[in-house]
Amino acid sequence: MMTSGMTWDSRERVRSPWAWILLLLPTLLLMSCAMGPDYSRPHIDASDRFRMAEAEGQSIANLPWWQLINDEQLQHLIKQALLQNKDLKQAVASVEELQARLGIARMDYLPKMDVNINAPAFGRLGGFLFPGFPTPYSYFGQATLNWEIDVWGRVRRSNEAALADLMAREENRRAVVLTLVSSVAQSYFDLLQFDMQLDIARNALRSWEESVALAQAQLRGGIISRLDSDQFDAERANAAARVAELQRQMVQKENELSVLLGNNPVTIVRGRSLTEQVLPPEVPAGLPSELLERRPDILQAEKTLAAATARIGMAKAARFPRLTITGFLGVASPALSKILLSGSEFGVGGLGLAGPLLNAQSLGLEQRAAEAQAKQVLAQYEQTILVAFKEVEDALIAVRTANDQRKAQEEQVEALRSALNVSNLRYQGGITSYVDVLLAKRNLFDAEFALTATRRLHLASIIQLYKALGGGWTPG
Repeated sequence: MMTSGMTWDSRERVRSPWAWILLLLPTLLLMSCAMGPDYSRPHIDASDRFRMAEAEGQSIANLPWWQLINDEQLQHLIKQALLQNKDLKQAVASVEELQARLGIARMDYLPKMDVNINAPAFGRLGGFLFPGFPTPYSYFGQATLNWEIDVWGRVRRSNEAALADLMAREENRRAVVLTLVSSVAQSYFDLLQFDMQLDIARNALRSWEESVALAQAQLRGGIISRLDSDQFDAERANAAARVAELQRQMVQKENELSVLLGNNPVTIVRGRSLTEQVLPPEVPAGLPSELLERRPDILQAEKTLAAATARIGMAKAARFPRLTITGFLGVASPALSKILLSGSEFGVGGLGLAGPLLNAQSLGLEQRAAEAQAKQVLAQYEQTILVAFKEVEDALIAVRTANDQRKAQEEQVEALRSALNVSNLRYQGGITSYVDVLLAKRNLFDAEFALTATRRLHLASIIQLYKALGGGWTPG
C-alpha cells in the first residue's frame, strides 16, 4: 500500500493537498475505462413463422387475459390468486431485495466517511498521543474519508451486474405470474371436466342399476343366463367405481386450486360449465422473434447473461491497482472545554494506490471462473429459447388436433346415442337380447367420458399456447 499526502494542523494548510486532488480527479475519471466485454444480445436464428401456425395476424399473447377468459368466476379466482398466492408474494419480495442491493451497489460511487469520538469513561485514565502533538489527549473526534476512483470500471461493472440481476428477478416475478394464472385456469377447467364426467358417471350408474334389476328378474325367470347377469353387475360396479374416483379427484383438485388462491382447502364455486366456455375463433401465434421480447423466462435468462458478462469486467478490474482518495480529519484536546478551540485540529489526506501481489494468481483464476460462468449462462439462455419454441409448437399442434378430435368425438357420441336407442327398440321388439343394449351403453359411456376430456384439453391447450407465447398476464 502506497500513500502520498501531508499532515497539517491548521485550516490554511488544509487547502493545498485537497486542491491538487480536486484538480487531478477529472483527469483520472476521463482516463478511466471499464474492463471486460460490453454485453450485447447473442444472435439467435429464428424462422419467419411457427411450423404449426395456421392463422395469421397479431398474436393472441397481445390480448389481456380477461379478454381471453370470459368466465366471470374464473376471472374472480385469477384476481384472488394474484393478490394472495404465497409464491407470488415471495417473488415480489425478492424483487424488493434486489432493488435494495442495487442501491447498495450505487453507493460505491460515493465517498465513504466514518466518524469516531472518544473520551475517558471515568476521570482521567490516560490519553491518546498523535504525531505532532507531544501531550497525550484525552478527548478527540475524527472523521475518516475513503473514495475509490473507478479507473478500471470495477464499480461501473458492479452496478451493471446489480441492475441486470434486478431486471432478471423482475422477469422471474412475471414468470411466476404467468405460471400462476395459467395453473389457476387449467385447474378450473379440470374441475369443470370432473363435474361433467361425474354427472355422466352418476347417470350411467342409475341406468346400470335399472339394468341389473331387470337382469336379475330375467335370471329368475330363466330368460338369461348367470353369465349375462354377471356382466350387468360388472358394468354397474364399474360405474360406481368411476363415481368414487371422480369424487376423490374433484376434492383433491379443489384443494390444489385453494393453495394457488392462497387459501386453506375450500369448495370452489363454478361459473360456466365446460360446454359453455367461449373459445376464440382463431389463435394466431405471431412471429417467433416476438418470443425474445415477450417471454419472461427468456428475458430472465438474457438479463442473467448480462449480469454474468459484467462480472467478467469486475473480476478483470480486481487484478489492477485500486486508486483511492483518503482523508483523515480530527480535533483533539486534553480538556473537553477546549476541544473546539483553534489549533486543536489535525488531519492528513492524499491519494492511495493498492494492488494485488501474492494473490495475483488467484485473481486471474477468478476471472477465468467468471468467464466460464458466462459461457454456462449463455448455453442456458440458448436452451431456454429452444424450449420456448418447442412449447409454442407443442401448444399449436395441441390446439389444432384437439379441435379436430373434439368435432370427431361429438359425431361419435351422436352416433352411439342413436345406436343405443335402436338397441333398446330392437330389444323391446324381441329382435335381439339385452346384451346388445349393454354394449351400446358401455360404448356411449366411454365416448362421453372421452369427449369431456377432449373439451377440457382444447381449452387447456389455448391457455398453454397463451402461456408459451408469453401472454401479458396483467391484472385487470
